[in-house]
Amino acid sequence: MRFRLKAFGLHILGSVCLLGLALGTLYLGWYRWPGWYLAGAVTIALMMAGIDVVLGPLVTLLVANPNKPRRVLARDISIIVAVQLVAAGYGLFTLWNGRPLYYTYSEGFLEMVQAQDLDPEQVALGRKLNPNLAPHWYSLPRWIYAPLPKDEAAADEIVSSATSGGNDVIDMPRYYKPWAEALPDLRKNLQPVSKTKGVQKKEREIAAQRMQRMGVAPDQPVALPMTGRGKPLVAVVDPTTAQIKELIRTD
Repeated sequence: MRFRLKAFGLHILGSVCLLGLALGTLYLGWYRWPGWYLAGAVTIALMMAGIDVVLGPLVTLLVANPNKPRRVLARDISIIVAVQLVAAGYGLFTLWNGRPLYYTYSEGFLEMVQAQDLDPEQVALGRKLNPNLAPHWYSLPRWIYAPLPKDEAAADEIVSSATSGGNDVIDMPRYYKPWAEALPDLRKNLQPVSKTKGVQKKEREIAAQRMQRMGVAPDQPVALPMTGRGKPLVAVVDPTTAQIKELIRTD
């Protein structure tokens, strides 16, 4: 039994170190608040932990028989590690493709843009027409303004595309502008939390309770919705400076 426990302990230690390093790098680089929450990345992380930190070492505990020939034992553990690496690779690939690249303000909404939301053609146009704000593979998350173009025909085309499930202006880096340019329009679109769009009634109630604990009256027009693939957030904004004071969870 001592042999099995030693193999189990070494396996779980190695798994925790490797998975912790990989997830830690992604978290510190791309998924810091509010990215991890908005992307709903915890589900993938838990799946990876379940396979790599729990299931893999447990199978090692079962197969680590000291009476086995060393070649057979090495083969069995190699198969377990190979399955773990495949599962971890799939999870990391998914997290990499879903890494947050932009937090945008556009048309009264704050929205997260992930790497998988940007198609190569739009990225290429962005690098050509708006290189300072276009993404690269190494880009870290940035806050930007994504207004509709002033040309009405181009704006109508984008709205039609977004309505039919195609690219929205937040997916078109050529239209991105510095965050500071968003503040006048952002200030005009502030709402009481009870009227925030894209947030369900129960979520608005939770946000209102948390605003009260912050000392902010929920009926004040200081809120904006912030959406991604996970649960939405409610942004509390200073109406004077238009700077975001707090991002409130709704779960």
